[in-house]
Amino acid sequence: MILGCSADKPEMLAKFRAKHKINFPLLSDPDFLAIEAYGARRLKTFLGKSFLGIVRSSVLIDREGKVIRVWEKVTAKGHADEVLAALAGLKQK
Repeated sequence: MILGCSADKPEMLAKFRAKHKINFPLLSDPDFLAIEAYGARRLKTFLGKSFLGIVRSSVLIDREGKVIRVWEKVTAKGHADEVLAALAGLKQK
């Protein structure tokens, strides 16, 4: 199962999901509960100013809830292939 998580409101996520033809649920976490639990909200720096922001990342979790792998600072291009390769590696074990 694939889930996305964002601090955006459900209405914004619905528009984003439709625009980009995303075929999995996007969860709204405006209180940052899950986002902080997975370490995706951190101090960032831009133009010399520091602020608390969200780092785009992915977490692979097995059926028992164990974190198998974390991808930090994800870029969209090619990332799905990386995750699929990791999943294929798990199936071979």
